[in-house]
Amino acid sequence: MDSTTHTFYPVHGLDSRNHLDTYFSNKEGMVFAYDILKFPMANLHYQFSRGRVVGTFAIDISLGSFIHHLYSASNSFKEIVILRLKEQCIMELRRWVHDRTGAYDWSHTSSAAAELAGTRDQLQEQEIRLRSSVKHVLKFDFEQGNITSPVLLPLADCIVSVWLLEMISKNEDEYTRNLEKILKLLKPGGHLLLIGVLDATYGVVGEERIHCLKCNEEFVKNAFGKVGLVIDYYAMQKRSNVSDLSDYKAMLFIVGRKGE
Repeated sequence: MDSTTHTFYPVHGLDSRNHLDTYFSNKEGMVFAYDILKFPMANLHYQFSRGRVVGTFAIDISLGSFIHHLYSASNSFKEIVILRLKEQCIMELRRWVHDRTGAYDWSHTSSAAAELAGTRDQLQEQEIRLRSSVKHVLKFDFEQGNITSPVLLPLADCIVSVWLLEMISKNEDEYTRNLEKILKLLKPGGHLLLIGVLDATYGVVGEERIHCLKCNEEFVKNAFGKVGLVIDYYAMQKRSNVSDLSDYKAMLFIVGRKGE
């Protein structure tokens, strides 16, 4: 692989199972386990468990095929629709949601979710609740007026987006436009909970070095303001380990409320 060549996720996609094995598994050597697994789960649990974000219908529009960030959402929302850009990721997620043979093993994260909820003896219930909450796993396309066409979704009370915008945007203007497209799915007064990376230019999956738009804290906050989101909460986790898998400096968690 030429270290100067970056693939672009919307065009080239990624190997979804390799992505999970590299960043999300329970094997030894997961150098970003705290940043990628614990930080999102803890912050989302904090928001949902305190009734800061409420409703009945939530949308998850994120990168890849991970599900660990949605346990706490399934405690608060009866219906969740997952949106993904690539068919391979959709197939991987449907395999888990329908508990099919060969589905990815997320038991290490269901145990973490149970611990956060104070129900360590109810590990299986975490996965059962999440599976029953996910009503659809659908493809989205930002080139369409209705990005979930031909399906027309109701507006969501809450949208969760994890590590997506920086991977599908080539520049800051495109990031802001893509953020606006996501907000078309959100009710006035609803909340966007976004997890992203700061100051990253790439992430490695297998032999591919995948483009990441370099964003800093000021830019993300300004982008929220430009699209009419009032920031209710912000947290940052500095990079906890050294690895050539990615050059990000920190993880961010930001909650924005859409104007009425």
